Amino acid sequence: MPPSRLELSIIIPAFNEERRLAKSLELIRTYIASRHVRAEVLVVDDGSTDNTAKVTQHSQARFPELRLISNGRNRGKGFSVRHGMLEAKGEIALFTDADLSAPIEEADKLLGALRDGGFDGAIGSRAINRALIDVHQSAGREFAGQVYNAIVRHIAGLQFQDTQCGFKAFRLGKMRAIFEQQRTNGFGFDPEILFLAQQRGLRIAEIPIHWAHDPATKVNVFLDSLRMLRDLLAIRWNALMGRYSSMS
Repeated sequence: MPPSRLELSIIIPAFNEERRLAKSLELIRTYIASRHVRAEVLVVDDGSTDNTAKVTQHSQARFPELRLISNGRNRGKGFSVRHGMLEAKGEIALFTDADLSAPIEEADKLLGALRDGGFDGAIGSRAINRALIDVHQSAGREFAGQVYNAIVRHIAGLQFQDTQCGFKAFRLGKMRAIFEQQRTNGFGFDPEILFLAQQRGLRIAEIPIHWAHDPATKVNVFLDSLRMLRDLLAIRWNALMGRYSSMS
């Protein structure tokens, strides 16, 4: 590997995350140092109205691999992940939620699937082995997630058991064109990038991971479920209308 080549980019979409971000960045800094990996960390500030940017800048003093990127205004989680992926310089790019609901050490499982298993992408899954869930969501939230993933399988033809876990890694050289094509800016972006990856014949592994629900989550189970259903229908419509046809 050329000395200037980064192995890993870690992307953190962040909207009003001043309370949780500093601890998460320190955990990620420790993880990178312990794995002796050449990496960068990109915090994508999604138009935060709190001190998310200042917290990130403060952390940069002892974390030179850390970069702050701004969306300018609030654009949505999907837009933030896309922005980070297109700015990333690593051979592999992983995105994770700012609260580290999936401990950053679980990245070893995803990276192993890419490096040793020959996969183009690996997605964390809460559904394959629910015994690994350390803190569960409410019964209503878990049921809504199961229903949504059943709808994803029916409408998008994806066979993954959990498309919505915010912990995914990809070979950036294979996936950059997909993120360029991504149209969904909100929480429903995950099925779109997986649908496009499937259309390109990429190999994506679904990996069971440890995960703990954070009650401070910003996902509104009712409103965001409706928005994600709308986005899911838009994926099929865009495909039928040939709006993804420029992908080679």
